Amino acid sequence: MKKLLKSRSTRLATFAARTAAEKLGLETLVIDVGDVIGITDFFVITSCNNQRHMQSIRKEIEMKVSEEENLKPIRVEGKESEQWILMDYGIFIVHIFDIERRSFYNLERLWLDQPILDWEKDD
Repeated sequence: MKKLLKSRSTRLATFAARTAAEKLGLETLVIDVGDVIGITDFFVITSCNNQRHMQSIRKEIEMKVSEEENLKPIRVEGKESEQWILMDYGIFIVHIFDIERRSFYNLERLWLDQPILDWEKDD
């Protein structure tokens, strides 16, 4: 059962990353944090140039994940932020940063020892 859940979270995190990329999210990554965090399987991280771009990506991910899997975020933080939006889907979390804030927090460095999914390859 756990493997089936992981497969679903992998598919949806990858789907969210592709959706961000379609909306021109920058340097999009999917980091497998499930073995070390326990509360989520993946972090999807992407960057944007401005608040309008961030909102566009947030709305597109919300809409497409809902259409794909009838899944809505448990919570969304920073909807009005110009720096960072967090979308918590439980099985994966999406971080949408402005470029400067992403560089400051550098989540990739914090999770450097965790696997990064090759979300761009076709399944």
